[in-house]
Amino acid sequence: MKFKKLTTIGAALLVTLSLAACGNNNDKKSSQESATKVTATSNNESSTHKSSSKSHHKQVASHTYHAVKQRNNTILKKMIYDTNHESAGPTGNYYYVIGKAKDSGFADLKRGEYHFTSDSQGRSSTARAVLTYSEYQSSKGSRQGDPLAPPSWPSDNPEVAIHYSLTGRTYHGYLYNRSHSIGDSLLGTKSYTSQYNFTTGTRPQNVGANQGGGMRYAEETAENYWENNPGTSSTIEYETLPLYKGTETIPRGSIVNIKSSDGAINTSIAVINSVEGIKINYDTGSSNAKPITHMRPQMHHHKSSTSYGYGNRDTRHKNQSTRHSPNNQTGHSTTKQGQWTVAGAGMVFVSDSNKFYSEVTNPGNYQYMSESKAQTSGATRAARGNQYARP
Repeated sequence: MKFKKLTTIGAALLVTLSLAACGNNNDKKSSQESATKVTATSNNESSTHKSSSKSHHKQVASHTYHAVKQRNNTILKKMIYDTNHESAGPTGNYYYVIGKAKDSGFADLKRGEYHFTSDSQGRSSTARAVLTYSEYQSSKGSRQGDPLAPPSWPSDNPEVAIHYSLTGRTYHGYLYNRSHSIGDSLLGTKSYTSQYNFTTGTRPQNVGANQGGGMRYAEETAENYWENNPGTSSTIEYETLPLYKGTETIPRGSIVNIKSSDGAINTSIAVINSVEGIKINYDTGSSNAKPITHMRPQMHHHKSSTSYGYGNRDTRHKNQSTRHSPNNQTGHSTTKQGQWTVAGAGMVFVSDSNKFYSEVTNPGNYQYMSESKAQTSGATRAARGNQYARP
C-alpha cells in the first residue's frame, strides 16, 4: 500500500517536471522568437535610417544647387544691367565681392589637377583647378605660354581709348584680351592647354581700371595667399564660371570662387565684362568704339598676329637689331646689346600688365612708346625685372 502511494506521488512528480521542462522550452523558444523579432526590427530601423540619410543628403544637395543657380541668375541680371549701361560696377574697378564661395565639382580633382569645360553651345564654361604653391612659384617672373583664342573670338579687335572714371586715366590699346579663366600666374603652363580656359574679355575685365581690378583682383587674392604662406602644403580650390545672356557668344561677366583648404580664403567675386563709354554687341563682338590709328606704326603691319591683347607677341621681331619709334627719330630707336633690346632715350617697353621696362629680350611682346605717354596711359615702371625684361 505504501509502495503504491509512493509510485503515484513519483508519477505526479514526473508529470510536474515534464510540464516544467515544456514550460522552459516554450520560454526559450519564445525568447528566441522575441530576439529574432528585435534583430529584424533593428535591421529595419538601420535600413530606414540609411534611406532617410541618403534622402536628406539629396535634399540638401538639391537645395544647394537651386540656391546657387538662383544666386547666379541674380548676378547675371545685374551684369546685364551694368554691361548695357557701360558701367564699371559698384567698385568702379570692374569687380565686386559677392560673399562666400559657392564652388562645386571638386570631388574628383586632386591637388595640382584642373578641368576646363564648354557648354552645350560650345562656349567656354566652368574652369576648375586645385592650385598649389609650387605651381605659383614655378610660374613667377614670366609668362608660361601664348594665350589661345577662345570660342567666337571677334574677327576685329580695334585699338581704342578707354577712360577710367576710377583713376581719371585713359588706356590706349586693344579693346579685347584673350582672358584667362584661371590665370598663368596660378596654373602656369597648364593654363594654356585648352581654349575653354579663355574668354573674350574687355581690357578692363581683364585687369580693371587700375591693373588690380577685374580678373586680376581674383588672381591677386590667390597670389597674396601664396605670398603670405610660402611653401605651404595647403591648396586653393579656384573656379571661374562665365555668365552669358541667352545664346550670346561673349560673356557678360564671370563669377570666381576661391577657397583655401585651411579656410583662410573663402570668397566669391563677380567680374564685369564691360567698358566705360563703349557699347558692345555681345553676340558679334562689334562695338561703337572709335579705333585709334597709327598708335604703333612700327608693328602695324603685324597687327593681325600681335592682337593678342592679353600678351602681344610676335616672334618675327626677335632678330631685328633696330626698331624705330613712332616718329622715326633716330634718337628714339632701339639698340641691341647681346640678347637685350634697349629702348632709346625717353622711350620704354610697356607690357600687357601695364608695367614698363628699359630693356627686353622679346620687343615684339611689348608696346614701344615714350615714357611720358606710358605714364599718361596708366603704366608704371616695373619694380623688378626677370630673365626677359629689365626696369
